[in-house]
Amino acid sequence: MGIRLKDLSKLGYRDNVARSLAVAIVGKHCKHQSKEQIIKTLSDVLENPDTYKENETWSKLAEHLSPTLIEKKFTAYDLLDEPLPYKTYGGKFIETLAKQQMNLAMRLPVSVAGALMPDAHAGYGLPIGGVLATDNAVIPYAVGVDIGCRMSLTVFDAKADYLKRYSHQIKEALKNYTHFGMEGGLTFAQEHEVTEREEFQLTPLLRDLRGKAIRQLGSSGGGNHFVEFGELLLQGENVLGLPEGNYMALLSHSGSRGLGAAIAMHYSRIAREVCKLPREAQHFAWLDLNSEEGQEYWMSMNLAGDYARACHEQIHLNLSKALGLKPMANVNNHHNFAWQEEIAPGRTAIVHRKGATPAQAGQPGLIPGSMATPGYLVAGRGVEESLCSASHGAGRAMSRQKAKESFTRSTMKKFLSQAGVTLIGGSIEEMPLAYKNIDRVMQPQEALVEVQGKFMPRIVRMNKE
Repeated sequence: MGIRLKDLSKLGYRDNVARSLAVAIVGKHCKHQSKEQIIKTLSDVLENPDTYKENETWSKLAEHLSPTLIEKKFTAYDLLDEPLPYKTYGGKFIETLAKQQMNLAMRLPVSVAGALMPDAHAGYGLPIGGVLATDNAVIPYAVGVDIGCRMSLTVFDAKADYLKRYSHQIKEALKNYTHFGMEGGLTFAQEHEVTEREEFQLTPLLRDLRGKAIRQLGSSGGGNHFVEFGELLLQGENVLGLPEGNYMALLSHSGSRGLGAAIAMHYSRIAREVCKLPREAQHFAWLDLNSEEGQEYWMSMNLAGDYARACHEQIHLNLSKALGLKPMANVNNHHNFAWQEEIAPGRTAIVHRKGATPAQAGQPGLIPGSMATPGYLVAGRGVEESLCSASHGAGRAMSRQKAKESFTRSTMKKFLSQAGVTLIGGSIEEMPLAYKNIDRVMQPQEALVEVQGKFMPRIVRMNKE
């Protein structure tokens, strides 16, 4: 025997969710009861929901009608009176707000060390280009919303003149085998072991996000994310072990898509609930790694990082196959992530790099410029004072809004043409002049990294905004 919405309204069920739950429960569990019995029970559940919370049939409806109040435990913290000392690289070209945000981060009671990279600019919480080491605590907003945002460079068994000879085929491959933007994904199925990982079954959030992760696999976000072919001039005795010369290479920049963003927002909210900080520092709320929430975030963050890597692997695989190119070497690195590292002899900490490249001794990394300026293949020098870090790019010289107000599409088109760069998609916000001079950013970190090669973009694909 079914029940109608009109019947529920007469009983006093005014809430659409409650009425939907009631209809579903009756349809599933009350097929052999009379209408009078059903109405009597529904009336009793409405009047006395707490008595039905343990009832196998009616518990969901009862809980909705009278939610169990769970007292959330939190701890309030004060900031240190003065920031801990930290090293700033290229401070002359870093805006004041970014420095103020770093100073605030260094006043957290869990902070133990920090550094500010020469491409730094203001962000939410930790500035972009900020590196922060904490004591057994992870700060979701110090990792960033785009968890695992990263670079990947593939060097092909092809000389740089391939770019001119097969420019049409390259453009078509970029149009057909990449996808950019907030929604959707590639038009053809992608397969990668990362989507079968058991972590996707370990929390309700990850279970809900798996479908989106499968759909978006092999695609890129908006903003400054890109996939581009260009010339790589490699120096001799480089970290790739390849002969000195001028190669064609593929460089990509993107992160963990909707998966990482949802993880970041979910655990940032939880962190703010359990870690109460003064208003100006609320974005620095952290999760203790000994807590259940801290362990959940750490697991989810690492999964998102592996997913971001998988997206790059698919992008490079799809384009290699489409163009019949043979990869010779690959370099890739995160620059929005947290690692457990030894920051000094016998001293381990959680190192957050939000827009910063890991630069352990001998570690290869990528520091891109803009779409019309060089990027650099580097090897880290392992400088302890920088927390073994380097910049993650040129860094913005002006905000996205300022770029929109300052340039036109025709101005950007002319600028790119003069630089010998073809752009597919893209927006005024990514005008090269909106970024800092990459060589000016590289100079203050000569002690942090050793240049191994120089990459010049030629055919660039970005999201059209």
